[in-house]
Amino acid sequence: MPNSLCHFELMTNDVAKCKSFYGTVFGWNFDDQAMPGYTLIHTGHEPTGGVFAKPPNAPHPCMNVYFRVESIEQILDLSSRNGGKTIVPKTPIPGVGHFAMFADPEGIAVGVMCPNPDA
Repeated sequence: MPNSLCHFELMTNDVAKCKSFYGTVFGWNFDDQAMPGYTLIHTGHEPTGGVFAKPPNAPHPCMNVYFRVESIEQILDLSSRNGGKTIVPKTPIPGVGHFAMFADPEGIAVGVMCPNPDA
């Protein structure tokens, strides 16, 4: 399926509390060692996820979702031409690929990821 869900994130005020809650409710496991400041979530199935502390300038805790795409530039262009707004430009994730985020015309944040280090 093109543009399938490939990753999710929990941006939280309290990483330890968040991990405890979702670990208990869903039985998820967490890896704090893979990336500094970012905890990987192992759900036992695809997609995987992450937990990180809410930056001071972010408005509130939330869940972000990311869809796998072939071209981040194309998606950001289509979003812009159809009333969306880029909120995080194409950004590298070392050893993983690139991601970006846009807001749809109603302001809903959507992430896209191209998991190709050369993208």
